[in-house]
Amino acid sequence: MLVKIKSCALQGLDACLVDVEVNSSRGLPGQTIVGLPDAAVKESRDRVKSAIINSGFEYPGLYFTINLAPADTRKVGPMYDLPIAAGMLASSGKIKAGKIRDCVILGELSLDGGVRQVQGVLPMCIAMREKGISTVMVPEANANEAALVESLSVIPVNGLSQAVKFLNGETDIKPFKVDINSLFNDRGEHDLDFSDVKAQNHVKRALEIAAAGSHNILMVGPPGSGKTMLARRIPSILPPLSIEEALEVTKLYSVVGQLGSRSTLITRRPFRSPHHTTSDIGIVGGGRIPRPGEISLSHMGVLFLDEFPEFERQVLEVLRQPLEDGEVTISRAFSSATYPAKFMLVAAMNPCPCGNFMDPVKECTCTPGKIQNYWSRLSSPLLDRIDLHVEVPRLKQEELSNFKPGEKSEIIRERITKARAVQLNRFKGSGIHSNAGMTTKYLKKFCRPDHEAEKLLKTAVFQLKLSARSYDRILKVSRTIADLEGDEVIQARHIAEAVQYRGMDREAIYRR
Repeated sequence: MLVKIKSCALQGLDACLVDVEVNSSRGLPGQTIVGLPDAAVKESRDRVKSAIINSGFEYPGLYFTINLAPADTRKVGPMYDLPIAAGMLASSGKIKAGKIRDCVILGELSLDGGVRQVQGVLPMCIAMREKGISTVMVPEANANEAALVESLSVIPVNGLSQAVKFLNGETDIKPFKVDINSLFNDRGEHDLDFSDVKAQNHVKRALEIAAAGSHNILMVGPPGSGKTMLARRIPSILPPLSIEEALEVTKLYSVVGQLGSRSTLITRRPFRSPHHTTSDIGIVGGGRIPRPGEISLSHMGVLFLDEFPEFERQVLEVLRQPLEDGEVTISRAFSSATYPAKFMLVAAMNPCPCGNFMDPVKECTCTPGKIQNYWSRLSSPLLDRIDLHVEVPRLKQEELSNFKPGEKSEIIRERITKARAVQLNRFKGSGIHSNAGMTTKYLKKFCRPDHEAEKLLKTAVFQLKLSARSYDRILKVSRTIADLEGDEVIQARHIAEAVQYRGMDREAIYRR
């Protein structure tokens, strides 16, 4: 008897429907799985057999041929256990064919018949809705993320026996529902706040500009000057995610399996801080089957790279293309995948190997050659792609002993949210979310300085010998500064402030 059950396959962030075709025939008991399955799918034979027996069913004494169609799409992961088991029981007459035709089934089986959580349920459910599917059966642990897709009836199950009873009409399972609006209202407060930071007002100003326009920023200063402390407080001043942005970020975390059973929707902007020993595949993504890396997991949020020059040169260079394009395409022999990577890069480093170069308190022990080699780890093209360069000096004694709190993150966030709203309205319908993502077309349209500002910019380009990319970055940062002040036209003071954040272009020692 031939039975067809719908399931799903994940390809990057996209998904396609898979027909699990199960045909039973007389012969020695056993099963063959075809349709380009990977090792985890092939191993389902033993899991399914034990799950069926331990769920109280008699294992069918038939030979099963199981085809996962389309056969040219690679099937990865254990998510086909439950549909294969349901197909075998239906083919042997233990499940009625009624409900099973109208339901997409996903789930991994444990040996005792329980249904375990699987990865990538959210993007698969979004694809099902687009295909006109109305009902999906998922593991109970995946019900939260599956229910984020509106107009989809989500049936959560915790075991094979419960799934069989539902498909036979012996028991009723109410579709799982989630109120997205209530999730956004329950974001909670950030544990870290900018009011904890003493002095460093010029650095806070630079971080405010960077957050307002989603600009990349590099902080340079001696150990203990507060670079890491400042970076970790950036999420507290970023504007909240919209529902569309939150779903996009949640899809990425669903694919890599970093959504817990209690985590329904990611409502805060991501903050990723990988160690400097992380490989290029860990940062950009990859593997035999392409998976997202740290830059994609930082999508719509912050990627913080501490000890910037300590990362491998290859790791830093692979950042250049994603910083420019806002996405990364990973190609392998069997497949390729494109993942979004619109993140704000925040980098921190010492000015030299010992950390005391140009420090008024501690003496630097590095030779000029060592300092030059240290900075040569950062190529000029990479520094060009970082919009703001800011020095973070060591705090003075009187600043350390000052207990007066600084400006709260909430107040800074209000200014940034207002500036971002202006940008969203400016780029409405273009797919651009902030000034940092402006293309040449919008740069010419929205970044026209007045006469005095243009004159100042030309002087800066000539005297500082700036590249064309640095020229564009200054205009984008100037546009953000003007947005923070509520000005329509870029003026000379906006250009002047933006130029001072190109410190790495000014100093010959910072050049490669």
